[in-house]
Amino acid sequence: MAVVGGGIGGLVLAGMLHSRGIPATVYERDTGLDARAQGGSLDLHPESGQRALAELGLADAFRAESRPEGEALRILDPAGDTVARHAPEPGSGRRPEVDRGALRKMLMSRVPETAMRWGRHLTGTEQLPAGGHRLFFADGDRTDCDLLVGADGGRSTVRALLTDARPVHLSAYLQLTIVDADRRQPHVAEFVGPGSLMALGDNLNLGAQRSGDGSIRVSVTLRTDDGWIDRQRFGGAEWADTVTRLHALFPGWAPELTGLIDACDPGSLVGRNIEAMPVGTRWRSRQDVTLLGDAAHLMPPVGEGANQAMLDGVLLARAVSEHSDDLTTAITAYEAEMFDRTAEMAEGSARMEEMGLAPDAAERLKSFFG
Repeated sequence: MAVVGGGIGGLVLAGMLHSRGIPATVYERDTGLDARAQGGSLDLHPESGQRALAELGLADAFRAESRPEGEALRILDPAGDTVARHAPEPGSGRRPEVDRGALRKMLMSRVPETAMRWGRHLTGTEQLPAGGHRLFFADGDRTDCDLLVGADGGRSTVRALLTDARPVHLSAYLQLTIVDADRRQPHVAEFVGPGSLMALGDNLNLGAQRSGDGSIRVSVTLRTDDGWIDRQRFGGAEWADTVTRLHALFPGWAPELTGLIDACDPGSLVGRNIEAMPVGTRWRSRQDVTLLGDAAHLMPPVGEGANQAMLDGVLLARAVSEHSDDLTTAITAYEAEMFDRTAEMAEGSARMEEMGLAPDAAERLKSFFG
């Protein structure tokens, strides 16, 4: 079996399969686990992300790495007034945060080194006459497999084997970083608190989130077209000009909110478009290829995507294990459950994304959390 993509969902699947004695090879385009920044922290849910870790025997490791205090969330309006707050009592929270990099390292501990192929960028596939696929990689390597699993993210190459559906653009997202925030920017660190905050209004979202490495990730999300980030040419601008232009997005917003932008490290801005697959995307099952995670059901980043990818990995591994002599039955059973489960999650995520960028987002979320 070939798993294309060594992200969170792909690693859960590979770890689960190997624990059941089913060989699988993971092909990952990154050259190594630390080849790039892994992004911010994730809140893992008991019924999905935490379930996957428990089934892999990683529950204790998760408790050691996770940050229950990271569940704290404040929602503010543009004036800087708190309109909603979520702060569980110590020991009562159910969705502690964990850094994505730490989570990926945990999952890697369950995948044999011999099962990882780093630096493999899939460029194409070919159907084999006897069944299965031949995979072609950018470095000239090729390999054959009986079952191909696309765990290769929102811009999946494997997805085209199953459906013509493609992600649709939702918004633009900018991320900036404050390294060593408690020491270098103590007033900002105190304002953000132990978890995260979101300031909402005017079709904009200004957020800040703690990470376990002592940094704070500041984000700007705005409803605009898919070419907006490219037109800004932030990469070639002087940092002072970039800060001025970001401030211009928030006229009249409270200084303590826009001050989050001022505190960010020069040159730390990274931009990308937020996309999602059409809700309810399905395809006809095949015995030799399937998808999991963002490749199957890319959702707005409101807390479900990574959790559902991890649960996908658990349930696909279970289906293959239970029907090892009948991949058609295995894949059909896995996809039927996955389609129903993630359609509901995607619909809810779409509502949350729309609510978070509405002109009256702060008031609407106040009612939601109230």
